[in-house]
Order: sequence, then structure tokens, then C-alpha cells
Amino acid sequence: MDGISATRRILAVRPATRVVALTTFDDDDHLYPVLAAGACGFLVKDTPPAELLAAVRRAANQEAPFSRDALDRLVARPLHIRSSADTPADLPVPAITVREREVLGLLGEGLSNKEIADRLHLGVTTVKTHVASLMAKTGRDNRIRLAVLAVLTGVTTS
Repeated sequence: MDGISATRRILAVRPATRVVALTTFDDDDHLYPVLAAGACGFLVKDTPPAELLAAVRRAANQEAPFSRDALDRLVARPLHIRSSADTPADLPVPAITVREREVLGLLGEGLSNKEIADRLHLGVTTVKTHVASLMAKTGRDNRIRLAVLAVLTGVTTS
């Protein structure tokens, strides 16, 4: 069974499980299908052991670990889509607080909860609360979709 099918089966039986895809193939043909199947992260097999362990811990803490190349592609794709004539340049963002906007912007930069907490001088639990609130207000069910929303709508920290 391939990783995409395995991810679907695992999440069908245990929906709260956090699946991080670990693959030899660092390309969009593998990235997007496994994310659509429900994986919370995507790493390549040459990830150093210490980074792999840190990624597993991040996934367990409701974060989304990605290889730098995969994250760069996830962010670049919406930018490309946003610049096309078929996509409205100004997507609506629901009413969010100033602090939620800051958190959303940092999510769009690919920062972890701890990195956001450090940057904004907040506790990690407070950041998690803001992320949960953003998910509820925007209808996005994970931080990757929030990051894409930040990029598509131009929400930045500056």
C-alpha cells in the first residue's frame, strides 16, 4: 500500500492521528495528494535524524512539519494562482483581531507555534488558542490552510 492510501486508512480509523509523510520523492505529485489524504506534514527521507525527531514532536504538538522545499512550494503556488487573471486578487478575510492577524501572518511565513510565541512575546498555549480561533473563524481545518489563506490574502506581519 502506498503512503496516500495508508494515510487515508489510518485517519479513517483514528481521525485524531497526526500523519507526517516521509518520502523519497520531493515533488508536487506526492505532496498535494498526501496532504489531501490528511497528512499534517511532509518530509523527505534524507531529513537528518534530529530534524526528523523534532518534526514528529511538532506534529504531536498540533504543528505541521514540512521540509523547507515543500513549504516553499506550498507558499509559491498560491502566489502564482493569486497573480492569475482567473483568481480574484482580494479574497475576503473574516473579522479577526489585530493579534490574530499577526499570528496569521506569521503562519503564512511558515513559523511554528513556538517561533510565533517568541516573536510576539506570548506563551505557546496562547498562540495555539489564536490558531484555533483562526481556524474556527475562517473555516480552515489546519495551519497549512491558514498559511495559504495568509499568502492568498496578503496578510503579513509588516
